[in-house]
Amino acid sequence: MKEKVKGWMYILLYADGSYYAGSTNNLERRILQHQSGEGSNHTKRRLPLS
Repeated sequence: MKEKVKGWMYILLYADGSYYAGSTNNLERRILQHQSGEGSNHTKRRLPLS
């Protein structure tokens, strides 16, 4: 029986060498938010993602 994924934990590496850790139940949408600068205050100040 297939198990349904309930959520994701992720770690992003930014071009300045900083990391951001987060969790979401929709990983694709959340990564797109981070790439567009909408993901968090940390994201807005440290684009682009590596």
